[in-house]
Amino acid sequence: MQTVDDLSEQAKVAYQAYVDMSQSKAAYFNCMKEIDGKYQSGGAPSTAENLELEKLLARHDKNVLAFTTAMAAVSDDSDTEKLMQLMS
Repeated sequence: MQTVDDLSEQAKVAYQAYVDMSQSKAAYFNCMKEIDGKYQSGGAPSTAENLELEKLLARHDKNVLAFTTAMAAVSDDSDTEKLMQLMS
């Protein structure tokens, strides 16, 4: 099984970007789920709740861009294959 230590420096950056992207996605969806559950029987999210969602989505968008950029920098096919194994 592959580990992060098996990766080149470029691939390690890409893997960290993947982890960051995964965490920001989870944070956004967890917040959205909490808000949805809170107002399922009526009402609407507060301005503060909507702003928090916007902040989380902006962070996730930034992380997606960082991941895309980092993956494009990985030029070694072996590193790409190792990354895919770690990310699955």
